[in-house]
Amino acid sequence: MTPLRFIAARLLRDEGMLTQLSVQQAELLAPLKGKTVALVGNARALADTRQGAEIDAHDVVVRINLAPMPDPASHGTRTDWLGLATRLPRAERTRIKPARILWMSHKRKRLDYASAQSRGFYLHPLTDYAALKDSLGAQPTTGAMLIDLLLRSDLARLDLYGFDFFASQSLSGSRSAEQVPHDFSSEAAWVEGLMKTDQRLHLHRPG
Repeated sequence: MTPLRFIAARLLRDEGMLTQLSVQQAELLAPLKGKTVALVGNARALADTRQGAEIDAHDVVVRINLAPMPDPASHGTRTDWLGLATRLPRAERTRIKPARILWMSHKRKRLDYASAQSRGFYLHPLTDYAALKDSLGAQPTTGAMLIDLLLRSDLARLDLYGFDFFASQSLSGSRSAEQVPHDFSSEAAWVEGLMKTDQRLHLHRPG
């Protein structure tokens, strides 16, 4: 798809055309069968840990948005998948070096051409976003959408790092919980419920 056609599809909200750029969800998730996956959130408190080597020891490492990694000792260094809901500047793309980009946001106008044209690009369906939003009663975070997506696979284990549901705020911004459109209490309860029903899910609290 040419840049001009991409811009037109984005502006006109042509979901069918944008979807043509994406691998199918089943194709995305199939390689996770039997694998250990680390999903790394952006809680500030993660910087005070030494979980980096443990994170990098997983078969697949998934990070979120601009994926701050202030220290390999706390955050590790690998990024196999990057789940995005924000534009990815060239400098950040070079720093993070994601092997695969997943566009999770329902806001298609933020999607950049380089991400959409990248190898193995995945566009998260609007229906999946809407279903999780209804379940949580608020706009889901990128992290919540990734948890929901990854648990649909046949992975062996999903470990969450850097998730404290905004108790320590985010390394990637300065906004408070009141300034973002998410219900962190609802997401925390949702994750707790998932851990009771799905033994593959493990939460490593950063604090």
